Amino acid sequence: MPHINLLPWRDELRKRREKEFMVTAVIAALMMGAVVLGVHLHYESRIAYQDQRNQFIETEITSLDKKIKEIEDLKKERDRLIARTNVIQNLQSGRPEIVHVFDELVTTLPDGVYYTKVAQKGRGLNLQGVAQSNARVSSLMRSLDTSTWFTNPSLVEIKSDNKKEQSVRLSAFSLNVKQAAKKKEGEAEAGAGG
Repeated sequence: MPHINLLPWRDELRKRREKEFMVTAVIAALMMGAVVLGVHLHYESRIAYQDQRNQFIETEITSLDKKIKEIEDLKKERDRLIARTNVIQNLQSGRPEIVHVFDELVTTLPDGVYYTKVAQKGRGLNLQGVAQSNARVSSLMRSLDTSTWFTNPSLVEIKSDNKKEQSVRLSAFSLNVKQAAKKKEGEAEAGAGG
């Protein structure tokens, strides 16, 4: 039987297969590199897009924070203006009231008593004065208590003023009284008339 040498054919086949394997491996590596690069670029673009959105949101938040600050400043200014308006309205509504208060101070004052000092703090009055006797101070307190413009008279102190040159014995007094709740003009006139 003749000998046929198959080795070169096998070597060629092996070399060809090795070459095909290398080409396939290189193609697969290139394809894998392309896929990895594609995925990387896709995620990079998504990250860049999200960063752009985040930047836009931060810009809008900053703009809204400025607007909120302006709104808070406007609210504070509005509250200050409302408070000033309320003070002005209270002063306007209280203008005739002070006239009634002073008129009532005079009409409730019994004979033998006079005021040396009248001080107002809020709705309270501190009345200081001199009376010929303690009974006249009591009469003043009763008059203030029955008045439509005053309420809750309370005696702070009363002391005798003994001066040698005076023949009359005087008592210096200090008392507090509160202004009654604000009344409308019609009610006040009706109360003063009755």
